Amino acid sequence: MRYFFESVVEKKEKGVMIRIPFNVWEVCKQRDIIQAEVILDNKIIECELLPLENEKSTFQGNYEIHIPDGDAVNVELGVTHKILLHITGSLIRMDQNSPYSFENPVRKIDSMQVIIQPEDGLCGQACVAMLAGLTIAEVITVMDCREWQATMGRMISALNYYGIDHSDVINYTEGRNAVLPKCCIMMEKMGRYCHYLIHFDGKYYDSNLGVLEEYDMSKLLGYLEIKC
Repeated sequence: MRYFFESVVEKKEKGVMIRIPFNVWEVCKQRDIIQAEVILDNKIIECELLPLENEKSTFQGNYEIHIPDGDAVNVELGVTHKILLHITGSLIRMDQNSPYSFENPVRKIDSMQVIIQPEDGLCGQACVAMLAGLTIAEVITVMDCREWQATMGRMISALNYYGIDHSDVINYTEGRNAVLPKCCIMMEKMGRYCHYLIHFDGKYYDSNLGVLEEYDMSKLLGYLEIKC
């Protein structure tokens, strides 16, 4: 999977580093040093993702990109760059053999019905259910996760299972203005978790609030385009 965001390239004690604006553990369930590649200033660079630790040295899943010194020579420091990060093997694989494919999806997405989650922490499952035209209970059996466990990685794997085509890039806007595609899963930061909702054809389908005509884009962390 690929992740598009803007971040500042900084010189630190460990070398030239780039902050990653999402929790890598939640996305790909990998720990320690992770091998990846990044496109920076139109150059493909092999890099390492190094974990950060809090003051108590407890692993939190937050990482920085470490750029090798040789590749960082001509990179302007202290300014914002557009970053495209590729982490191989970054999706949780569903164990079931799916009867669907991108050519034979569970449904054609030409409309959207809001689904209100029965309890907090099921917004990710609700988003997949809205896209697939199924119930939250049905989606939970595929995603195999309960309240507060639906990460973007799990949702993408569920989309693949249901044959719901999507972009291979997650765009992280971090509160900047963005023009959303016709259909997408939106992420907004909510404490230590993310809240997920659907944008479809100019309206916002929120499993907490129902159908919204407007949305405050300053709350948006990022989005994944759904092809329809």
